[in-house]
Amino acid sequence: MEIINGKQLIDNGLSVIGGMTGSLSGSVSFATSASFAISASFAPGTPAFPFSGSAAVTGSVQFAFVTSSAGSTAWSAGGALITGRQELVGAGTQNEGLAFGGRLATPSFTALSCTEEYNGSSWSAGGALITARRRLAGAGTQNAGLAFSGYSPDASCTEEYDGSSWTAGGALITAIYDRGGAGTQNAALAFGGGEFGYGCTCTEEYNGTSWSAGGALITARLTLAGAGTQNAGLAFGGEYPTILSCTEEYNGTSWSAGGALITARFKLAGAGTQNSALAFGGTTGPSSLSCTEEYNGTSWTAGVALITSRCALGGSGTQDAALAFGGGAYPSVVSCTEEYAIAPGSTITVKTFDYSSTTGNVSLRVESQQTTLNNNSGSLGQLSVSGSSLYFHNGSIWKLVTLS
Repeated sequence: MEIINGKQLIDNGLSVIGGMTGSLSGSVSFATSASFAISASFAPGTPAFPFSGSAAVTGSVQFAFVTSSAGSTAWSAGGALITGRQELVGAGTQNEGLAFGGRLATPSFTALSCTEEYNGSSWSAGGALITARRRLAGAGTQNAGLAFSGYSPDASCTEEYDGSSWTAGGALITAIYDRGGAGTQNAALAFGGGEFGYGCTCTEEYNGTSWSAGGALITARLTLAGAGTQNAGLAFGGEYPTILSCTEEYNGTSWSAGGALITARFKLAGAGTQNSALAFGGTTGPSSLSCTEEYNGTSWTAGVALITSRCALGGSGTQDAALAFGGGAYPSVVSCTEEYAIAPGSTITVKTFDYSSTTGNVSLRVESQQTTLNNNSGSLGQLSVSGSSLYFHNGSIWKLVTLS
C-alpha cells in the first residue's frame, strides 16, 4: 500500500483491512473509475470492503450497502476554484471532479473555455475547451468528460475530454442552450433547454459519436438540472413559462412524472442517480437559494442547506458525496467549493449481503445501525475502519473509501 499525491493506491497482495483478508487485483484509487476484481473468499461476519460499480467475483463474497439517515449529511468547505464563474457545468465525482465553461461577472459576461480538475481538496488547471461557452451542459467523468450545447456561436457543438484535452464530437441535432445533462461520455443524455426565453421538450441521446432523438419531456423547460444515466435519467426544476418544481424520470425511451421538488427553482445543480439524486442551489428570480433536497426515486425531502447561497453553479458526484462549485448571485460570481457528505458521528444503516459464486444467489445477512467517525483528526494517508466502512484521511478530513 502506498500514498501518492494524497490518494490511496491498492495493489495486488493487499491483505487484512479491518478483519478482511484476501486481495484486490489491479490498481485502483479511492476515487477512481477503474475496474477491479476480488479474488478471495471472506469468512462469515467479516466486514466487507465498500465499493461502487462492477466487480468480477471469483469467490464468495460479502457486499455492504451503506445509506445515511436523514440529516446525517452536511456541506463543508472544499478548495476554491482557480477562476470564479457562473453558468459553468460539472462532471465526475466528489474526489475527481471536473468544472468547465461558464462566464465572468458583469459587466463583461465573458464566456470561458477554462477547465479545472478537483482531487478532493484543490483544483488544478486542465485543458481548455475548443469553444468558449456558458449555459452549457455536461456528463461523464474527470478523465472521460462531455461538454455539449451552450450559449456560443455554435450551440450544437459537442466536445470530449480525455483527462488532458478536448476534441470535437458529434453535433447536437437542435442548437439550443440551458439544457440538462446526464450519463457518460459514450452514453449521454441532453434534455430540455431553449433560446430567447422559450423552453423545449426535446431529448437527445449520444453514443460516443453522434446524437439521435429520444423521447420528449412532458413539460417544456430550460435552466433545469439533471442526474442519472442515459437509460435511467432524471430531470428536475427549471423554468418556462413559470418557475417549475416538476420532476421527470427517463427509461431510455420516454419520460414519466416523478415527485415534485419542495422548492420550485431554476439555475440549480444536480448530482446522483434516478433513485438517489441531489438538488442544490438555484434561484426563484429575486434571490439565490441555499436549499438542498434529496430524491429517493419517489419524492424529495429536505437536506442540509449549502453554506453559500448561489445559482448557475456546477455540480457533480452522488447523493451522499456531492460537489458544488462556482455560481453566484447576480451580478457577482463565486469561486467557493462545497462537499456534501456523511457527517462524522452520524448514524448510518449498513446492509450486508452474501453472494455465492457457486449458486449466483445474493442474500441479506444483516442490517445494522452504525456510527461514523466522530472527529476529523488524523494524518495524510491514515486508514481507519468504522463498522464495515473504510475511511482514508486526506490531511484535512476523513473520506469514505469508494471503489468504482
